[in-house]
Amino acid sequence: MTAPGPLRTVEEQLADVLAAIQPNGPITLTLPGAVGLTLAEPVHARVDVPVFDNSAMDGFAVRCADVAHASADEPIVLRVVADLPAGSSEDPALAPGEAARIMTGAPVPSDADAIVPFEDTAGGLADSLGDIRVIRAPRAVGAHIRRRGEDQPAGSLVIPAGARLGPLELSAAAATGVDRVIVARPPRVVVVSTGDELVEPGAELERGQIPESNSVLLAGLVRATGAELLRAACVSDDPDELRALLAETSEADVVITSGGVSAGAYEVVRHALEGEIAFTRVAMQPGKPQAFGRLSNGALLFGLPGNPVSVAVSFETFVRPALLAMQGREDLQRPVLRLPAATGWRTPPGRRQYVPAAIDRSDPARWTVRPATAGGSGSHLAAGLARAEAYAVVPAEVDAVAEGDLVDVMLLP
Repeated sequence: MTAPGPLRTVEEQLADVLAAIQPNGPITLTLPGAVGLTLAEPVHARVDVPVFDNSAMDGFAVRCADVAHASADEPIVLRVVADLPAGSSEDPALAPGEAARIMTGAPVPSDADAIVPFEDTAGGLADSLGDIRVIRAPRAVGAHIRRRGEDQPAGSLVIPAGARLGPLELSAAAATGVDRVIVARPPRVVVVSTGDELVEPGAELERGQIPESNSVLLAGLVRATGAELLRAACVSDDPDELRALLAETSEADVVITSGGVSAGAYEVVRHALEGEIAFTRVAMQPGKPQAFGRLSNGALLFGLPGNPVSVAVSFETFVRPALLAMQGREDLQRPVLRLPAATGWRTPPGRRQYVPAAIDRSDPARWTVRPATAGGSGSHLAAGLARAEAYAVVPAEVDAVAEGDLVDVMLLP
C-alpha cells in the first residue's frame, strides 16, 4: 500500500473527474420516455402557438366598430348568427350588427376583431342566442383575442440543448407540435456497497452488524440525475467477491462503490483495485478518502467512503457533476444561497466542511441555516440526513462559524 500523499483540494479532484468524462451519444425518444433526461439537440416549434387566433374568453366575437360606444345607459343590440365551441372549424361571416357566440379557445371569425365577454352583456350566458345587448365596449381592437404565434412562432427555439426535460419542458414541446426529442443516452450505473458488517434493512442484527443503507441512498441519487441504475449490490470484504462482481459490469458506464477506500486493514476496494485506479485524500469533511479511475472494461469507478453522510456529500461533490456532464448538461452544480448561521459550530482545520443543514424560513425576509443534527458534519449520522435540505459549505480556511456569519448553502431538491 502506498504512503498517503498530501491532501488534494476539492477543485483538483473534480477537475480530474471531469477531464475523464466522455459525453454519451444521442438517442431519440417519445416525450413520455424523456422525463428527467437531457436534450442533446434543441427543440424548435413545429407549429405556431397559438395555432390560430382564438378567444381568450367565453362571450361574443364582434366587430369592434359596432360596439365602440356601448354602455349600460345605451346598450348596443347585436344579432347572434353563429355558435362556436372550442374545436369548431367554422368561419362564419359577420355583417355589421352581427355577432357569434364563442367559447374560450375557439377560432375567432375572420370578420371579428374583438371579443365581448358574457359579463359585458345584459343577459350573459343565459340570454346569449338571438339578440344580445352589449353594455360595455371592448377596450380596443383585439380585446380578448389570443393572436396566432404570439407565444411561440413556428421554427423558433423552444428548449435549448443541454436542458433537463421536466414536465413543464415536455408540455411546451408537445404544445408546439413536437412528439419526440433527441436526448443524451442516460449513463448506465452500477452501485456496490461493501462491508462484512452490512445486512439487509429489517433483518435481525447480530453483534457488529448494521443495516445496509448506502445502496438505497446511491440508487436514489443516481436516478435523480437522469441516469439509469443497472444494479445495486452488496459484497463482503473479500476482494475476490468484488472483482467477480466488477467483471459482470461490462454494460456499465459508471460503477460507484461505498466503503473500503481508506487506510484500514480490510479496505476491500483498495485491495481489489489499487494500481488500477487512484486512491487519494481530499481536503474535505466528510469524504476525505476518495478513489477514482477507469476500469479495464472502460467504466469509470468512483470509490466513496462508507459512512452514509460521506457517501451523500461525495456523490454531490464528484459523482453528480460527472453524471450530468456525461449527459451534456451545462450547469453541473446545485443552486447556492448565502444565509446567516442561526448558531455557531466548529470546523475541521484545513478542510472544506459540508454540513447537512436545515433552513429556517419562519421569517420570509431573513432565512437562516443551522446544522440538521447536533453532530454537525459527522459522517456516521445516517438518520440525520432525513432532516437535511441543504449542505452548508464552509471554506477550508475558516476556523469556526459564529452565529450570524454568512454561509454558502447548497440547496437540495
